[in-house]
Amino acid sequence: MGSLQTGTNHQVMPYRDEHLSLDFSQQAAALDAERMTLTRKEYDLLALLVQHAGEIIPREALLMQVWGYGAEIRTRTLDVHVRRLRKKLGGYADQYIETIFGIGYRFQPFHAPRFFQPQVQKSPFAIGA
Repeated sequence: MGSLQTGTNHQVMPYRDEHLSLDFSQQAAALDAERMTLTRKEYDLLALLVQHAGEIIPREALLMQVWGYGAEIRTRTLDVHVRRLRKKLGGYADQYIETIFGIGYRFQPFHAPRFFQPQVQKSPFAIGA
């Protein structure tokens, strides 16, 4: 896993998918085009997860980056903030924030379910065609 910097020293492109958008330069988030009301720590947590989408981020790394806590700190602060963030993400919460039990969390970009699988056409050059 790479360095968990939040991109404050360099330009970071906004994140946007079908439902969620984050503008890192404005430190703003929107869900279904409605601005989300997030605390500073909720935004920092969401931004860090989004910037490392697909990566499992250990609890200790999140506590250090967002709150400045050392590894020796035992706290439920992270769990409380994730719970609040999930509540604000509503029906999309399970899609976006995945708990990796005993390790940490992972942000998964939104992927609409596919109801119809595209048909695979046989190549005319396939063996036995």
